Amino acid sequence: MGDYDNAITVAVPPRRLFAYLADVENLPHYMPRLTAAQPHDGDRVTVTAHIDPEDAPEQDVTSEAWIRVLEEGRTLEWGAPGPNEYHGRLHVGRGESADTSRLSVELHTARTEGEQVDEGLREALRGIKAAVEAPEH
Repeated sequence: MGDYDNAITVAVPPRRLFAYLADVENLPHYMPRLTAAQPHDGDRVTVTAHIDPEDAPEQDVTSEAWIRVLEEGRTLEWGAPGPNEYHGRLHVGRGESADTSRLSVELHTARTEGEQVDEGLREALRGIKAAVEAPEH
């Protein structure tokens, strides 16, 4: 079992960052390998990812997940059914100034490839930062 966490400073106000993250359809803009995210049935989301596993051909896979947007506390919780007990939380807090945010992520998974999971978290945080700081947002 593994518990992982990381954080990053983002150069946008917390309200703006949380609004961006709370829109589930933005997931493919910052989550590596995700190509689609369709919310439905309350907190349910159908996601499609493009993967290139070592022991199988490159492919698109579709699965179900859930995401809960908790306005109070500016938190998103998510998870996916399956053998890895995959679930986590994003929290948006105030940064050092009113125009910055502190984005933290916590992840729990039964997978124990520590460095690979840590790098995945860093990649996701960098993706969020780049997407929300882009001029068009």
